[in-house]
Amino acid sequence: MIEGGFFILLNVVFNVGIYLILSLSLNIETGFTNIPQFGRLTAALAGSIAAGGIIGRVAAILAGQPIGDEFIKANTHVISEVNNYLFANPLVSILLLILALITSILLGALIGLLTALPALRLKEAYLGITLLSFGEILRTFTYNYEPIIGGTLGVLTPSFLGFTGDYETITLLLFVVIMAMLCFAIAERISKSPLGRVMRAVRDSELAIQVYGRSVMRIKIYAIVIGSAMAALAGALYSIFTKTSRADVFTRYSWTFLPWAYIMLGGVGNNLGVALGVIVMSIARSMISIYKHEISSYLFNIDATWLEYILMGLVIILITMFRPQGMLPEKPVFTLPRDRIEEARKRSLKERASS
Repeated sequence: MIEGGFFILLNVVFNVGIYLILSLSLNIETGFTNIPQFGRLTAALAGSIAAGGIIGRVAAILAGQPIGDEFIKANTHVISEVNNYLFANPLVSILLLILALITSILLGALIGLLTALPALRLKEAYLGITLLSFGEILRTFTYNYEPIIGGTLGVLTPSFLGFTGDYETITLLLFVVIMAMLCFAIAERISKSPLGRVMRAVRDSELAIQVYGRSVMRIKIYAIVIGSAMAALAGALYSIFTKTSRADVFTRYSWTFLPWAYIMLGGVGNNLGVALGVIVMSIARSMISIYKHEISSYLFNIDATWLEYILMGLVIILITMFRPQGMLPEKPVFTLPRDRIEEARKRSLKERASS
């Protein structure tokens, strides 16, 4: 029972870490800049490709293994040899892990730029559908074209921290949590920076921004590039932790719908609210997964396979109807500290009274 509880805890922490990064990336684009980002899986899949397809081949070269057709057809054997090499060379393993994350961030940013340039010429629903289409195109192409990450079977991702032995899972989990905290700090920094304020201004009134001589297109490109880079990091971490890179894992439900649900529940535009939404919903999803058969018996014997989808859809409907601002609504962001604003207000009132 203790082992089962520990496994559940690890699963919850892992989901919180991955989806916090993913949801923060979506919040930068949607919450700050009002971009209907329905193609979040595009950058996440790019991050997985970077970890398993690109850095996996780099590791194979260092281990003296093939990177052509044999890398795909005999992937289990190749990665086994790669893992043996990495186990004997911890420093190389750490450097490759860092390289995998950097590559995923750069590839995600590039994918974001390439999708933003044609897509941002559209507005509202058309923009959302276009971004969604880019994700489906990349996923379908990767799923059916083997040389990238093995097509339908996928490829294994090297065990970059395999040298830690029995502590590998805990070490990876701790690494995911650290990356999530770092992304949260970056998102908060962006939120309170001049760039974050301009993003919110674009969200509130594009016309006002144009009047002040700022490029709405450029600000939106910044948002998509930053968000895509962060989402690609989440995809890379997911593949590194699960030790596999497969296109069919990156579904619209897991990598687009769920992040939307998390930020809507927590509070669109509020990073702390997003974190709260991720934690609450991750715990709820884990409980549903564990007790879905018991719960379904009380709900007209609904097939337990579809229970999570039904309940998640119901949550979205209820949030939209009764709490559209989320659990922690966005708060105003001031250029100056509150105490200085209050001092300036009192000074202004005194000057008016004296005059």
